[in-house]
Amino acid sequence: MKFYNIKEHNEQVSFAQAIKQGLGCNQGLFFPMALPEFTLTEIKNLLKMDFVSRSACILAAYIGDELSPERIFARVESAFVFPAPVVAVNENIAALELFHGPTLAFKDFGGRFMAQMLTEFGQEPVTILTATSGDTGAAVAHAFYGLENVRVVILYPDGKISPLQEKLFCTLGGNIHTVAVKGDFDVCQSLVKQAFDDKQLKQRLGLNSANSINISRLLAQICYYFEAVAQLTQQSNNQLVISVPSGNFGNLTAGLMAKTLGLPVKRYIAATNSNDTVPRYLSGGFWRPNPTVTTLSNAMDVSQPNNWPRVEELFLRKNWQLDTLDYGCIDDDTTAETIRELATLGYVSEPHAAIAYRLLREKLKPGEYGLFLGTAHPAKFKDLVEQILNQRLPLPPALAVRAALPILSVHILPQFSELRQYMLSIL
Repeated sequence: MKFYNIKEHNEQVSFAQAIKQGLGCNQGLFFPMALPEFTLTEIKNLLKMDFVSRSACILAAYIGDELSPERIFARVESAFVFPAPVVAVNENIAALELFHGPTLAFKDFGGRFMAQMLTEFGQEPVTILTATSGDTGAAVAHAFYGLENVRVVILYPDGKISPLQEKLFCTLGGNIHTVAVKGDFDVCQSLVKQAFDDKQLKQRLGLNSANSINISRLLAQICYYFEAVAQLTQQSNNQLVISVPSGNFGNLTAGLMAKTLGLPVKRYIAATNSNDTVPRYLSGGFWRPNPTVTTLSNAMDVSQPNNWPRVEELFLRKNWQLDTLDYGCIDDDTTAETIRELATLGYVSEPHAAIAYRLLREKLKPGEYGLFLGTAHPAKFKDLVEQILNQRLPLPPALAVRAALPILSVHILPQFSELRQYMLSIL
C-alpha cells in the first residue's frame, strides 16, 4: 500500500519508505492511501485467532505485497512476545493492561515492531531521533539497543519525567544517547522537528523518528485493540466504549483505525489531563494550545499533540463527525482521588489509567461495557502512587535492575544549535 503526506498529498511513498523517512516534507505525517475494512465474517474469524496470528493479518492489510505473509508473521512474532490482558475492575468496566513488555508501557508494542521493520527494510546506517514525555524513550531505547547500524538519540524534558522512567532508558549507554532538555515536551518535539528540517543534518545522520509520528508504530498499536475485543466478545456485545489516556494522540488514532477496519467499538473517549487543547477544541471549535503545564500524568503533558492531524484526516476520510468523539479532562486532585477509588476496588493504578477510568465511569451509559487503557505499570510512578495510597509498591524486575545505575544523559538548553552540535559530535 502507498502512504501519502497529509500536508502534501502528492508525496506518496511505500510502507518501507514511510518507515525509513518518518516524516514527509513540510513535517507532514504519512497516512494510508486506502483504509482497508474486514467483513463481519473476517472480523469474527480474526477474533478467534491468537494474538500474533491476528496481528500479522491486520498489519498485512496495510503493508500489502511489500512483505510476504510469512515475513510479516515472523517479525510480529519477534516483536509481540508479551501479553495484553484484560482485567475486570467491576461488573461493567475492565482495564486493558498494556504494560507487560520489557519497559512496562504500551510503547513496547510500537517500538519493538518498528525495530523489526527497520531491520527488515533498512540497510544503511540510521539515526533514530525522538522526543519522549516519559514512556516512548524507554520503549524505543530497549527496542533498538545493540542493533547494528542504528544510533538512537532521545530528547526528554529535564526533571519532568518520573525518576524510574528516566532510569529505564538513560542508563543503557552504547548506541543509546539521551538528552535532558531544559523545557517541556513540546520544546523537545520542536527541536526534533527542526532537526528534520535541517537537510544537511538529516542527510549526514540518516535521521528517522521513532515516536508515534512514525507510521509503523501507529499501525502496531491497532493490534491490541483487537486483542482486547477478542477477550471481551461476550461482555461487550457491540456496546463497547473505550477510554484512551491521550497526550500525543497516537493511541487514540490507532483505536480509531481499528474501528475503520471493522472492530465493533461503539465509541471512544479522548481522556486528557489539564493539558486540554483537544477537549477545548472539540467543545468550542477553536484550536488554542495553552502553555504546557506539569501534572501527575506526565506522559500526557502535551499541549500540541502531533497525531491530531491524523485523527482529523481519518474523520474526514470516513465522513465521520468530530462530535461523535467523546472527550474530557481531569485535574490532578481528581486523578489522585481516582487512584484511591480504584484501590478500594482492588485495582492499583497509575495516573494516566486513572484519568481514563474516571472519564469512562462518568460517561458510561446503561447497557454499555467500558474498557480503559492501562498504559504504564504503577511501579513506574512508585513514589507518587505510594504517597497517594500510603502503601508500598514492589519494583518489577525490569525496574529493579536499573534503579541503582547512573544516569548517562547530557543536558542542553532548548536551543537547536546545541542539539545540532551534540548530534554531530556522536558521529
